[in-house]
Amino acid sequence: MIIACPASRLAEAIERYRPTHVASLISPDAEAPRIAGVERLVLCFNDIAEPREGLIAADTAIIERLFAFADAADEGPLLVHCFAGVSRSPAAAYLLACRRAGAGEEARLAQTLRAASPEATPNPLMVALADELLERGGAMTAAIAGIGRGREAFEGPVLVMS
Repeated sequence: MIIACPASRLAEAIERYRPTHVASLISPDAEAPRIAGVERLVLCFNDIAEPREGLIAADTAIIERLFAFADAADEGPLLVHCFAGVSRSPAAAYLLACRRAGAGEEARLAQTLRAASPEATPNPLMVALADELLERGGAMTAAIAGIGRGREAFEGPVLVMS
C-alpha cells in the first residue's frame, strides 16, 4: 500500500495506516517532522517542474533513492508526504505504483490517482525522471498529462494507491 498526504495530515495518516516506512519530500529550507517507530527517508528538493537557478530540482538520484527506500518497505505500507500533498507526494505515489504494477498500467494508475485526489497535480519533473528510469517510453508522462491539472486547493487529501 502506498499512502500520500500533506504534512498537516501526517499524524492522522500514520495513525490510520500504520506505515512501516515514511518518506518526507520537503523543501531544502524546511525541517523534517519527527516521526518515531518507522524507517525514514528525507529528500530535500523544491517543488519545481524544471531546473531553476537558486533552487534544487528533483533529479535521477532522488528518484533512485525513493525507489530503493520503497524496495526496503517490501510491499508493506509506505507513506509519502510533502508540504501540501498536491504535487510531490502524489507524484511519488504514482511513480511508485507504476513501478510496482509494471509497464502498461500507467494510464489506469493516473486515473486511480485522479479519483483519489481531484486536487493532485503531480510534479511533472518527478514523473518524467521516473518514466525514463523505468524505461516507459513516455507512457507515465503522457498519462499524467492526460488527467490534467488538479482543481485549485491549498492542500490535497490523504490518498491511497495499492
